[in-house]
Amino acid sequence: MTTWRDGPEPAEVRRGPVGWLRAAGRFPALALLIYGLLVLLWIARLFEWPWRRPISSRITQVACRGSLAILGISLQTTGTPMKFHGAVVANHSSWIDIFSLNAPQRIAFVSKSEVASWFGIGVLAKSTGTVFIKRNRRDAERQREVFVQRLFAGDKLLFFPEGTSSDGRRVLPFNSTLFAAFFDSGLQDDIWIQPVSVTYRAPPGEDPRHYCWWGDMEFAAHFRRIVTGPSGGRAEVVFHEPLRASDFENRKQLASQCHSSVASGMRLDLR
Repeated sequence: MTTWRDGPEPAEVRRGPVGWLRAAGRFPALALLIYGLLVLLWIARLFEWPWRRPISSRITQVACRGSLAILGISLQTTGTPMKFHGAVVANHSSWIDIFSLNAPQRIAFVSKSEVASWFGIGVLAKSTGTVFIKRNRRDAERQREVFVQRLFAGDKLLFFPEGTSSDGRRVLPFNSTLFAAFFDSGLQDDIWIQPVSVTYRAPPGEDPRHYCWWGDMEFAAHFRRIVTGPSGGRAEVVFHEPLRASDFENRKQLASQCHSSVASGMRLDLR
């Protein structure tokens, strides 16, 4: 997978005792919330049909809303998550997208296969029904098959067509490969795709890219920056009008329109 880079990353900030006091409160709270609710999720799964999980999906939403609150990030949404059968596409700026995009809707993420083996995060991703794919051309057909299977099963899949994360100040070009699944002969007339824009507002006094994670940034260092940082940040999520796959001739046209919609919702002139 190609990693996006553009200019220097935000400078390291030394928070001092105040920052570590924030971390001392936030880290245990996050662990207790996420892994405590994870146990409830596993119990709920015992009573749910595969792919139809109304209880466990709600538990996931509660965990994501609570995690944002613990990190001092408010959530502002515009528009409404679609109720149609299909998928969601969004720009990608940070690991915090998991919380920001899951909190207001019931979805299953599509993620690169490496995430499944990440310490701690891999278990969470598997437990919430994440679809893992290999991002290379040789596996393009297999990726399409996985998408079609999950869409036929009724899942609402969310994926990041940029293929990597950025500094949140732009929307990178969309890779149209995964959009091919929406043109399967058995799906095209019944599939809708909803573009979603996510913009982060940093707390007062912080770098505008405070919440964004990209390039060669280490996860541990960025996580430390967030848990030791001040509250007062905001995640703005804009739900655009859903698009019907059958209204487009091919995957490239659909990907292009989704890109335009997502880019239109990035309100980068505001703080």
